[in-house]
Amino acid sequence: MREVVLDTETTGLDVHNGHKIIEIGALEIINLVPSGRTLHLYINPERDIDEEAIKIHGITQEFISNKPTFKQIAQEFLDFIKNDQLVIHNASFDLAFLNSELRQSGFQTISEDKVIDTLKIARQKFPGAQASLDALCRRFQIDNSHRELHGALTDADLLASVYVELKGGLQPDLQFNEVAIEDNVNTKDFQSSFVNRKHRSVRRHEPTKDELNNHSQFLKLITDPIWYHSE
Repeated sequence: MREVVLDTETTGLDVHNGHKIIEIGALEIINLVPSGRTLHLYINPERDIDEEAIKIHGITQEFISNKPTFKQIAQEFLDFIKNDQLVIHNASFDLAFLNSELRQSGFQTISEDKVIDTLKIARQKFPGAQASLDALCRRFQIDNSHRELHGALTDADLLASVYVELKGGLQPDLQFNEVAIEDNVNTKDFQSSFVNRKHRSVRRHEPTKDELNNHSQFLKLITDPIWYHSE
């Protein structure tokens, strides 16, 4: 099954105040295994970036000024995600921005039923615990030491690892040779060989005479056992 893990960075936090997407990072996973295909786009929002947002992701107006607009990259983005399930952390935030940009650019929006929200999954599995991406990386011992600033592709990569853990982790002996894999991905990448186990003959389990004798002597040490009482 193909899924796309996705993250965005924006000019600010409120889509209703005209804030825009400035970075999209996405990576393809098939049966929970990254295929190696990624999409990484920087986007000119044609507006200012909030100072607080820059502190989070480090993307400045100067850096983004010569990048394409969302309308110019929209088809490339849609071609990558296709109609497959999206995996997003705090999906309501990213989806609101994506659909606003798609709507303004004249494209069809993304339906909520095509999105898996890992924040909701984490809160259901670990009620009361911190559920940020950093907190989940700590919980699952995923190395995020390189995440000094938020970055869409970096965060999507970390989220893919978190998503696998939230789904129960990879099954090392699970075979996918019966599964049809899309896009010419080699099915051997998803198969693991069975462990060669040394054959051992069946061991007898009946007690020896010494074991029976020891057991009988032990029972005599029990005071007033219930099995000596008549019904």
